[in-house]
Amino acid sequence: MAIRAGRTPRSTFTILSALIIDGPMCPKELSVKLDMAPRTVSFALKQLLSKKILRRIPNLHDMRRPKYHVNMDQARSLLERYKDTPYVSSIPPMAWHKMM
Repeated sequence: MAIRAGRTPRSTFTILSALIIDGPMCPKELSVKLDMAPRTVSFALKQLLSKKILRRIPNLHDMRRPKYHVNMDQARSLLERYKDTPYVSSIPPMAWHKMM
C-alpha cells in the first residue's frame, strides 16, 4: 500500500524532498532546516519508514541521532504516481534530477 496524497500531510513530501536534495539527515537537522516542529518531522519519518521509502542508518558521530536515507526506487515510484498533485508539484526540479 502506497502513501496516498489525500491522507499524507504536505510535510511528508517536503521532508522527502529535503532528504533527496541534501542527503541523509537526522530528525533534529530536518526540523531546523525546514523550520518544522520536531513532532511533525517525527510523524512524517514514521510514515515514510513504514512504507520503506526511507531507511534508518547509524550516525557514526552520535549513535543517539540516526540519519534517514531515501530509497530512491521507492521514492521515484511514489513521486511519479503523485506528480500532478499540489503536494508533489511543489518539489523542486533539483530533487527530480537527482532521482534520475
